[in-house]
Amino acid sequence: MTPSWYDVLDVEPTASHDEIRAAWRAGIADLEPGSRRFQTLNQAAEVLLDERSRAAYDVELAAQAPEPEPDAETSQVDDATTGDAPVAARSVEPGRTRNVPTWLLGLLGALAALGVAGAIWAWQAGDDSTVEEASSQAQAAAEQAIVPVLSYDYESLEADRERAKSYVTADYFEDYDQLFGVITDNAPSTQTKVAAEVIASGIVRSGEDRVDVLVFIDRPTTNKLTPEPVTYKDQVTVTMQKVGEDWLIDNLVTSPAAQ
Repeated sequence: MTPSWYDVLDVEPTASHDEIRAAWRAGIADLEPGSRRFQTLNQAAEVLLDERSRAAYDVELAAQAPEPEPDAETSQVDDATTGDAPVAARSVEPGRTRNVPTWLLGLLGALAALGVAGAIWAWQAGDDSTVEEASSQAQAAAEQAIVPVLSYDYESLEADRERAKSYVTADYFEDYDQLFGVITDNAPSTQTKVAAEVIASGIVRSGEDRVDVLVFIDRPTTNKLTPEPVTYKDQVTVTMQKVGEDWLIDNLVTSPAAQ
């Protein structure tokens, strides 16, 4: 079973906000900002230190609890009734997918699933042109905003922070500024540079003034120990909020993309 964010921080699901914060700070104290472990601990903290994100994550964990496997005879009857072949027996046309990287296949599959989920959500919300237009604007804004928000250079940290501030809501900037403070403490000594690059995106949930967008990114990272870029692949669920005429990031949750 994949470790939960509670496992990553080595705390119980019942841990208090202060206990989670203490575990996060202790975990990153001796790590380089560009390291995979540093990023993973920050991802856990981003989810568990935000009340709304943690509540949603707890629901997600509960939904992932193992379910009893269906009875074999029942499955065969269902297949015969619907006319569908059992999944294991279905063939896939051979061809171009043989040389496609696994991580890219996973990305394309996720985007296909997002298309279905987005369509269902839009239908439930009314599927009118207003929602469709708003979602499209939010998706474009998310792709533009995620680059400055997740990128930084140890030589221009204050400018990077101010640039990112213009792409996030005032509420989310409080959380972002806390995490960026850790980067500010460590990046100059490690000479770390991170440059985010958007690979693809898809709409998870549509709405007129609030939209969730899944963005796949590459993060080429360098520091004084690894001058040649090491590229990390992440997927980021970005919550975009309409503020006046602008779409701003109101929350984001990152996790490593399937390689």
